[in-house]
Amino acid sequence: MRAIQPIQRHVDIRFLALLVLCSLLPSCRTQAPPVERFPGYPIGYVERGTASWYGPGFDGNKTANGERYDMHKLTAAHRTLPLGSVAVVRSLTSNRQVTVRINDRGPFAKGRVLDLSLAGAQAIGMIGNGTDQIELRVVNYVERTEGMGVLRIQVGAFADLQNARGLFDRLKSQYPGGRITQVDLPEGRRYRVQVGQFVTESQAQAASAYLDSHYNVESFIMRDDG
Repeated sequence: MRAIQPIQRHVDIRFLALLVLCSLLPSCRTQAPPVERFPGYPIGYVERGTASWYGPGFDGNKTANGERYDMHKLTAAHRTLPLGSVAVVRSLTSNRQVTVRINDRGPFAKGRVLDLSLAGAQAIGMIGNGTDQIELRVVNYVERTEGMGVLRIQVGAFADLQNARGLFDRLKSQYPGGRITQVDLPEGRRYRVQVGQFVTESQAQAASAYLDSHYNVESFIMRDDG
């Protein structure tokens, strides 16, 4: 037994050294997802889902950060990522990727996570299909002086203002701080009903699930950049 002990200690030391070395290598680390998506800097955030693109009908319109949308530039719209985030978007179909800057809000469709510009969609080859399964990874973030706005829940969009006010009035006491926003789309004017003010995404997700089940809506979370 005495002859074995030094060998065992030697093995244990080498094993511990290997663990320490592995913990320092990115390929060995496993990153647990944060409790909240955006406690501050969003660098490293990863999301998978369905992406779409928007083009001629919106070209020249004002984006959420005040720029004019140029469909030939590498930009994208996301519902909650801070404006100024830079993301690498990879097609899970073609494995092609493109780097885009988040300068707008959207998509305004349930089940989609990103709206690419025409140029961004062309770069990963999704123009023909219109949508694609993608992975986005935030690699940079230029913080705005305005900071990040609160989260709201969009519960509906109506062509008739009275219908929008009717839904808003039903929910405003339960979810104060909401608003009705007007937007002119290629298909006509729409009135978007957004309710509540939430600091964390987990709070907003819980409220969104409640609204969907109790009011028969298909809500989604938006960041209000004010």
